[in-house]
Amino acid sequence: MPDNPKKLFLLDAMALVYRAYYALIRSPRLTSKGRNTNAQFGFTNTLFDLIQKERPTHMAVVWDTHAPTERHTDFTDYKANRQEAPEDLLDALPDIKRIVKGFNIPCLELDGYEADDIVGTLALEAAEKDYTVYMVTPDKDYGQVVRENVFIYKPGYKGGTFEILGEKEVCEKWGISRVAQVIDILGLMGDAVDNIPGIAGIGEKTAAKLLAEYDTLENVLDNADKIKGALGEKIRNGRESAIMSKKLATIITNVPIEFHEEDFRLKEWNEPELTEVFNELEFRTLGKRIFGEARPMGDPAIASGQKDLFGNDVTTLPATQPDPGQGDLFASLEGFNTIENTEHEYHLVNTPEALQQFLTAAQQQNEICFDTETTGTDAMRAELVGFSFSWKKGEGYYIPCSADEQQLKDLLEQLRPLLEREDVLWIGQNVKYDLLMLKNYGLGLRGRHFDTMLAHYSLEPEGKRGMDLLSMKYLQYQPVSIETLIGKKGKGQGNMRDVDLPLIKEYAAEDADITWQLKGVFAPLLEQSGATELFEKVENPLVPVLADMEFEGVGIDVGFLEEYSKELGREIGEAERKVYQLAGVEFNLASPKQLGEVLFEKMKLDEKAKKTKTGQYATGEDVLQKLRARHEIVDSILVFREYSKLKSTYADSLPLMVNPKTGRIHTSFNQSVVVTGRLSSNNPNLQNIPIRTDRGREIRKAFISCDEDHVLLSADYSQIELRVVAAISGDTGMIQAFRDNKDIHRATAAKVYGVTEEEVTFEQRRNAKAVNFGIIYGQSAFGLADNLGISRSEAKEIIENYFKEYPSIKQYMDNSIAFAKQHGYVKTLMGRRIRLADINSSNQTVRGFAERVAINAPIQGSAADMIKLAMIKIGRALKDAGVKSRMILQVHDELVFDVPLQEIEQVKTIVLENMQSALALPNDVPVVAESGTGRNWLDAH
Repeated sequence: MPDNPKKLFLLDAMALVYRAYYALIRSPRLTSKGRNTNAQFGFTNTLFDLIQKERPTHMAVVWDTHAPTERHTDFTDYKANRQEAPEDLLDALPDIKRIVKGFNIPCLELDGYEADDIVGTLALEAAEKDYTVYMVTPDKDYGQVVRENVFIYKPGYKGGTFEILGEKEVCEKWGISRVAQVIDILGLMGDAVDNIPGIAGIGEKTAAKLLAEYDTLENVLDNADKIKGALGEKIRNGRESAIMSKKLATIITNVPIEFHEEDFRLKEWNEPELTEVFNELEFRTLGKRIFGEARPMGDPAIASGQKDLFGNDVTTLPATQPDPGQGDLFASLEGFNTIENTEHEYHLVNTPEALQQFLTAAQQQNEICFDTETTGTDAMRAELVGFSFSWKKGEGYYIPCSADEQQLKDLLEQLRPLLEREDVLWIGQNVKYDLLMLKNYGLGLRGRHFDTMLAHYSLEPEGKRGMDLLSMKYLQYQPVSIETLIGKKGKGQGNMRDVDLPLIKEYAAEDADITWQLKGVFAPLLEQSGATELFEKVENPLVPVLADMEFEGVGIDVGFLEEYSKELGREIGEAERKVYQLAGVEFNLASPKQLGEVLFEKMKLDEKAKKTKTGQYATGEDVLQKLRARHEIVDSILVFREYSKLKSTYADSLPLMVNPKTGRIHTSFNQSVVVTGRLSSNNPNLQNIPIRTDRGREIRKAFISCDEDHVLLSADYSQIELRVVAAISGDTGMIQAFRDNKDIHRATAAKVYGVTEEEVTFEQRRNAKAVNFGIIYGQSAFGLADNLGISRSEAKEIIENYFKEYPSIKQYMDNSIAFAKQHGYVKTLMGRRIRLADINSSNQTVRGFAERVAINAPIQGSAADMIKLAMIKIGRALKDAGVKSRMILQVHDELVFDVPLQEIEQVKTIVLENMQSALALPNDVPVVAESGTGRNWLDAH
């Protein structure tokens, strides 16, 4: 750090507040009244540490405002993908501002400008007055402002570390030659955090290479015709987007704000103000740390009637809770144990004698924690580096694997009898990954499994559940970070094969040791919370089933996708030309701003067209759908948008995901992400495979059986969520309709409109279908009217008639909301709990969302539990039958199998019987599954 007596620190307030709030190692910090104070506590720690450690002479905390900026005016979707801030975080902001003012530090904000702009302006102005300036932020975009005496001060996460970035470090991180190119690289690659589009298909590495050759974004664009192949085409097509993106990414450095030195000079604190707010927030230890031991902080009593996570009365808590540590928010917490201060005995097993001793000891254990160390995170492409084991707290073993193929084979054969023991409970964190790694080498874990990641998911479905976080939360132990061994993510990161053996031994054995200890914590918690059945019958047994599916993969018709991409490209071009012809002007069709101006100012399609908060016309799909009847240009715009997405997201991307070793795509199923229990997937994301349009559905043609002697069998549940609604509400009318195997939407329409089922029109059935599905998502009359294009009064009447005919469904909805308000959660038929932190929120919008979740989550979650149970039963049944058929895909309520022609009827029977018997619904509501076959997924579905 430069030695300059004049040091100015400018804090990017909201960036630091967000990091404080989401630092899970401190979550939740609740007062005796149940108020979450994570953000206030973390921000105060960071602020105080900066003052104590860095001794700044001048400081300011800079805030964003809610007023729109020029960036929002230029680009409606700027930052549009950001989630709404949690209520607890917003509730913390007034406290944090009080704390900052209590330290006598100025809070700065200015309508029309972001904090970045204010910080950038002040930094350069102060630098001209010979100050050394530190911009305190995790945001790397500030690199464009860095100068000889202007630095980024980036808080670190662990060990009290932080990072100071000067011009050299910024250029190295981005792979550029000068800091001014930061905005050029952002213009090319975009910024997902701020929803800056950049040029589609250009990432950071490509952008850096282009700038190395052409120096500026403008020069890249001017030379686009010289750039060959697909890259040149991308640049030419993305010209307008790149120019706009560079403007959006540019920090404004001429904000009308001045650096008056005395206003920023650190002064004496306002101790009475700080004492008052610290007492309100119950910062007892923090208060003593800042003011000294002599100043007492208030000790509130426990509020009566408090409940723990599982609804149990809190009767044994002490009257005060100690603060969970000191130091920088992103440092190791005081009181956390580490490998350096904790007794442990980690053995390196790298000799024949040591291996035999290990195997002898391991064969005597009934429960063993097991983990693999590998060269990467993709189990279908990574290589084994080593194994770690533990069966006693503080003790672990690490067995390195040779890169030599024969030596590795010999080692695996020696380990096989242990790994394939059926009388062992194998404990692990994310066991599916380890199973896949073993399958790649012809091995498996034959015994039962206990996955600590899924145990935590069964207890707390929200949030992250990495082993390090779980260790800190439940064991008060901070494990060795993998980044200390292989470096941070990025082009410079190595892999575990590069790590010295003594270091990897400590790291790997510690992982097994910690996971072993977590099992000891989670097993009794599962019992206490009533989640044991969910864990043991649904989540844990599904792991080997998913591992088998991922290992099998699915065939992809690359030739079809290449032709499909060409067809889409032609149709995209035709749609674009037709839009320009109908509009009478050429413009950037991908720009919502320009599109809105053409539709509503030039063509005047809607005199009452709505504008967003930033002053631009709304041009989302919902708006365009309503305009379709007014002008044929809208159909071409929708075609352009849909086909562009199909081409980039699927036709051009799926072939790149094919595994070169297997020739198949191996999607990764995520079991512990969605709070309702549904599976998600990535690479590719199967849940988003389009089905609503003919062109979208064609993507399914690309998924094919393994050869001409096989077909794909698709089986899915019929109206499963509505059947669950009928079952848990006990509505006799809907139950009877399902028992009579009626068309539920036609039956509903007949009831709602007071006609016979034979008299129901197409439009009436359509409306009834919208109500059936809309109701379970808490849809209002306004939402239904907007969805169906009918008047609000008509929609209101339909809903009223619906509840009149199905009164028990309305009662279920009211009861579910009331239960959630009282208990803070709802649950599925299998007892899966979905917590609703905002169900009693004072914010009507936030509370309304929580109420809708309270209605839908038990329905969606029960359907998710059902298909998971079906997958488990089918997986076992297929193995028992000794067939060659394989389950390969799961999407929503559908399962897909790769089946030899001679096994079709046998497997169809196995699949449908097990799907229909997976989970018996209350009130004897029948469960129906249907199937089809075909060479490709579309034909099968």
